Amino acid sequence: MRALRALLLIVVVLGGIFVVADRALVYFAESAAADRARIPGATVDSTDVSIKGFPFLTQVAASQLDEVEVRINGIETDSEGRRMRISSLDATLRDVRLTNGFSGVTAADADGKVVISYEDLTSTAGDGVSVEYGGDGKLKVTGTVDILGRPLSRSVLSTVTLVDGQTIKVRADKVPGEGIPGLEGLVRRQSDFERQVGGLPSGMEFRKIQATDKGVEVTVSGTNVRLAG
Repeated sequence: MRALRALLLIVVVLGGIFVVADRALVYFAESAAADRARIPGATVDSTDVSIKGFPFLTQVAASQLDEVEVRINGIETDSEGRRMRISSLDATLRDVRLTNGFSGVTAADADGKVVISYEDLTSTAGDGVSVEYGGDGKLKVTGTVDILGRPLSRSVLSTVTLVDGQTIKVRADKVPGEGIPGLEGLVRRQSDFERQVGGLPSGMEFRKIQATDKGVEVTVSGTNVRLAG
């Protein structure tokens, strides 16, 4: 009986050591993955990686991770000569393959959510144009036009949609002409705009977009998504 108890104690201790070692390796692997994560043509403020599944050692041995959660903040690219910034990207990567000495990271499939703040959307809109939440899933776009030498400020409610899975389109639902010839055209030249958004990992595309009080939220997904290497 004493021998059995001693054996069980040894098993428990070794199991505890294995778990601690496994979790420690996960921590270092997550830090290394965050440092290596790259998005071509974009800069990022920060990257956080969380590796799921247990044990981690057997996943590494097979060069295949079950699931990885990634949060990338401040993805910045160039859009038609203007700075375009994605506030955050939260993504879940599944069936992640590790290649090239673990420097390459490719997921069989992934999905997640992108958030573009109204401050960042304003930065990429036209000069003198501001964008904010207008309620009921609409944007409120405000700009100033020149009428016979006099500035005229107008706000419109706009709908945001996706074009070709890469471009955000903002268009006013209605622009009152107020009996002023050409006013609607002048307002639309400021309020309506399209911006191609880069900065997503290779293989991911925009799927659905909506305006919320927290910013413009975009559902993203893709296959053979490459995050590094």
